Amino acid sequence: MANTKSAKKRIKITKVRTLRNRRVKNAVKIAIKDFMSKLNSGDVTAATEAFKNAVRVLDKAVTKGVLHKNNAANKKSKLASKLNKVLSASAESTSA
Repeated sequence: MANTKSAKKRIKITKVRTLRNRRVKNAVKIAIKDFMSKLNSGDVTAATEAFKNAVRVLDKAVTKGVLHKNNAANKKSKLASKLNKVLSASAESTSA
């Protein structure tokens, strides 16, 4: 248990920040899962919109200091490559 006043305050601050970080990380996970579900369903336009939303949520997490910028960049890159793979496959099927 904390003995000093400043230590007690730091415990409160840590609890508040932990809750905020948990909410932001949860929002990131939900955005990525939403994108993946729309991508797997085959709806390219909805997947593109979900990708934009996921990128927006990831960038907000970086701004708030919850995720490191390289971590978010890695996630965005993986999502973009998956989207591009589906987009190129759909473009080939329409042109063929």
